[in-house]
Amino acid sequence: MTYRAPLREISFTLKSVAGLDQALATGAFPDCDDDVVAAVLEAAGQFSQDVLAPLNRPGDQAGAHYANGAVTAAPGFADAYRQFAAGGWLGLAAPVHAGGQGLPKALELAAYETVHAANMAFGLCPMLSLAAIEALEEHGTEAQKETYLTRLVSGEWTGAMVLTEPGAGSDLGALTATAVPKGDGTYALTGQKIFITWGDHDATDNIIHLVLARLPDAPPGPKGISLFLAPKFLVKPDGSLGDRNAFRPVGVEHKLGIHASPTCVMAYEGATAELVGRPNEGLSHMFVMMNAARLAVGVEGVGIAERAYQAALAYALDRRQGRSAFTGESGAPIVDHPDVRRMLGVMKAKIAAARAICLSCGVAADLARHAPDEEARRHWKGREDLLTPIAKAWSTDVGVEVASMGVQVHGGMGFIEETGAAQHYRDARIAPIYEGTNGIQAMDLVGRKLGQDGGASARAIIAEMKADLARLPRLYAGKPVERLGAAIEAVEDATLWLLDAKADPARAADVLAGADAYLRLMGDVIGGWLLARGALEARAELDAGQGDPAFLEGRIALYEVYAANVLGHASSRLAAVGQGGALLLRLTPEVLAG
Repeated sequence: MTYRAPLREISFTLKSVAGLDQALATGAFPDCDDDVVAAVLEAAGQFSQDVLAPLNRPGDQAGAHYANGAVTAAPGFADAYRQFAAGGWLGLAAPVHAGGQGLPKALELAAYETVHAANMAFGLCPMLSLAAIEALEEHGTEAQKETYLTRLVSGEWTGAMVLTEPGAGSDLGALTATAVPKGDGTYALTGQKIFITWGDHDATDNIIHLVLARLPDAPPGPKGISLFLAPKFLVKPDGSLGDRNAFRPVGVEHKLGIHASPTCVMAYEGATAELVGRPNEGLSHMFVMMNAARLAVGVEGVGIAERAYQAALAYALDRRQGRSAFTGESGAPIVDHPDVRRMLGVMKAKIAAARAICLSCGVAADLARHAPDEEARRHWKGREDLLTPIAKAWSTDVGVEVASMGVQVHGGMGFIEETGAAQHYRDARIAPIYEGTNGIQAMDLVGRKLGQDGGASARAIIAEMKADLARLPRLYAGKPVERLGAAIEAVEDATLWLLDAKADPARAADVLAGADAYLRLMGDVIGGWLLARGALEARAELDAGQGDPAFLEGRIALYEVYAANVLGHASSRLAAVGQGGALLLRLTPEVLAG
């Protein structure tokens, strides 16, 4: 089935829920107004629908190919990428001095949702270039920016994130790749890396690898990692391409999904590389790239969920079976079966919540950079830091859940590849693993982000939720209000419990045992709060006689669906937060095996 970019939903969330106007009001984006936002989203949706979506199914079937030390993209992908680059899509939020358009990060995320929905395997290529742009902008030298940054922004070259090794997955402190000074300011990079997304391909003339490796005198562990830049082809002083660098793909992985995205095993054999940033601080430098990618992967979860939902809805409207519970019609479309309609409603509500979380995080990132005073920038940076692991983990879990429900709506036909529902499920499954597994995101949330400001950012978002809760009786009575109130109370109780536990080093296991449940609780409740905020804004537009009444009434109903089906789980999430490490300690290997 074809993909339709949900521009009305995206635009409403960006403006009325995430608060893009706050970022525009800073004056940091003088060329961005409502007309520009609408034009960018319209163009992104059109390109995604017309160019990328038709390549999705053929790309899954054909895949990327490796032969004779080189990777060839799936048929049509290289040409689509060149069209994408020519359209300026790599430069949306990039700095103007590097050839970018200097638009808000939140708008870039909104546009890229359509890319990931139309063709997730394709979207991974520019996504990593965007992350490389942020890392070089913050930590690259002026020479590196002049040579590499402008070409990444233009899309002439692509970027790759190179971290993982066979013996060092999420534990980057265990990596062994080395970089030895050559005496001319460059380094000889040696080692093997795995799981390198779009590490090699034929869509561009050059690929810029940002690689973590160790200097000869580096201390052990994470404090001995440096960040290096290695181009596939060396760049001459005049900017033209020189000799092939001494690294190559030695194969591509055969994966569950995203078959058209080449996941490469790379061998570096004394490759010429440049140091990026300061020696032995590569992990902190790379976190600029990783955090950008984490938020982008969250949007990827939203996109694949939206694609799966649209396919399921189309099937439910077309497939006829049984008697309608609503009209009594025989041979009714299955959308008239309450369980199918419930699934579709929950799918749509969770997608809307995940979209709101991701775009709110994007607006926070814009305000963290451009708010008018230091106190405001600090507040928004705390909000960005708090939301990033939630946006990544909760939204990608939603991607998998919605794709799975999409298979369920299709019934037996969902298990058959020709409908496409199975591909969405297969593709979605990688996102909770990418860029730090969702368990790592939960540990980051409770281990770093929650306590980095003494809990101030968490308390601030709880206060905002309570303020909107006080407005909610204008719209609803009874359960929709009560459920959000109880859910906010659960978040507050869990937050205070974790902050108290974190103050006692002996309770570290208690904190980590509750990490996953806390992230899920935060995602559930923040998502519900943002849907409630959207419902309140929809009511205000209706009262003012603005907008499409059917669409706005749908925003109000969507929150009720979410409150009935999601917010009620808050109490069980709270119980899991406080389960304690001692309980898990009893689950010895012998118990687990028995």
